[in-house]
Amino acid sequence: MTTDSIEAAERLSAVRDAMDRAARLTGRTADDVTLIAISKTQDADAIRPLIAAGQRVYGENRVQEAQAKWPALREEHADIALHLVGQLQSNKAEDAVALFDVIHSLDRPSLLAALAKAMDKAGRHIPCYVQVNIGGEAQKGGCPIAETPALIAAARAADIPLLGLMCVPPADVEPAPYFALLAKMAREEGLPRLSMGMSGDFEAAIMLGATDIRVGTALFGERPAPARPVPASGRGMLRNSRAA
Repeated sequence: MTTDSIEAAERLSAVRDAMDRAARLTGRTADDVTLIAISKTQDADAIRPLIAAGQRVYGENRVQEAQAKWPALREEHADIALHLVGQLQSNKAEDAVALFDVIHSLDRPSLLAALAKAMDKAGRHIPCYVQVNIGGEAQKGGCPIAETPALIAAARAADIPLLGLMCVPPADVEPAPYFALLAKMAREEGLPRLSMGMSGDFEAAIMLGATDIRVGTALFGERPAPARPVPASGRGMLRNSRAA
């Protein structure tokens, strides 16, 4: 067993232990919560040790990135489930329907129409979550809270299979009230599943009813910082090398 495989197994075990502790406070266990390993920016070699450790559900943010690495990985492991958790452009709906098993980011009528058309064309009606802009943040995707019931009704009318609601709470604030609000909305709409909680807050999300958590850093470690642009002058290059 390689060092990478041992580290992946240890991280996965630690996350599942934390999941189990949180779930037992609500009368559940870790097996009642789907752990989605967020593999965005991770290449195939970084993902394989986690697959070897037993993780089978993965999430990606971008269709194009997923297309580049997951077909080959799924040929090696046919039992992997792939979730799209990032924003989806309507013109990528056909690609998303072909590649993913679940979509977490249905958030507007135009995307709903594109997905319904793509699903009918492919004969593949994959389950979706409606993403709610739970914090009312202009810079984030998600359906406004007030418009969510109408979008849910439209999705049902279009025969799109709905699993539940998804949210990303505002950063650097206590997430629990936002998780509680999403859970309330799901109950009112008769939706059974809640996609909420990430590496820093998944335990709170589970205690407030999460059925699906989206965890990246706690499983893969910190992502490397983006590479700095290389300065044109030799003096700048020396200065940057000393700072690194």
